[in-house]
Amino acid sequence: MCERCGSSSHRLASRRGFLTGAAALAGAAVLAGSPGFLRPAFAQAPNAISPDEALQRLTEGNARYVAGEPTDKDFEAGRAARAAAQYPFASILSCADSRIAPELAFDQGPGDLFVVRVAGNVAADDGIASLEYGSAVLGVPLILVLGHTSCGAVDAAIKVVKDNAVLPGHLPQLIGQITPAVKTAMEGNPSDLLAAATAQNVRNAMTRLSDDSPVLSEMIAGGKVKVVGGIYEIATGRVSLLA
Repeated sequence: MCERCGSSSHRLASRRGFLTGAAALAGAAVLAGSPGFLRPAFAQAPNAISPDEALQRLTEGNARYVAGEPTDKDFEAGRAARAAAQYPFASILSCADSRIAPELAFDQGPGDLFVVRVAGNVAADDGIASLEYGSAVLGVPLILVLGHTSCGAVDAAIKVVKDNAVLPGHLPQLIGQITPAVKTAMEGNPSDLLAAATAQNVRNAMTRLSDDSPVLSEMIAGGKVKVVGGIYEIATGRVSLLA
């Protein structure tokens, strides 16, 4: 042990630092359970728009992307401002598929979207927590659950349900969250089971966000947040909203 590290003054300073950090964490926990947890200038924030306006921005951005007419972006502009705070106007729960990039698909720049990505766009606990943070702390008014055509995760779930396929590693835990959508879709005898199960998987995630999260359900009931679903068509880039 070095002489400095073993000194009583250093031990005292370390203890003070620990107590200060613990107090800060405790304070944050208290704030998290109170209305003060929300940003003080919430109503004046740049993303203080209605859920419908946020959805319109996404729709218009996707139309530009599909048409090959994206807006010019200066990625250097606004870096200093983004270092101080972020004001995303929409959260996207998207599949991790490499062929999908939400910021590109909706023609948005840095700081515009709060994106959570996981294979099969499942609403797992950590993803829900992230989306709760986005809406309750960052003031995001819209959550879009985004599935896509030719989803490998949904296809794997179909193989598990129909063929009793056995998956390696942690895949069973992930795919197990998608199999209920496959079973529900099969009840309708669809001509395209993959497409039907993909859409149902999106709806299941929407339901979980709305029903299983007290934070989000309260904001949804109050009209502050809306949850919608859509399917990204890989061949065209077009996002079709689910009814």
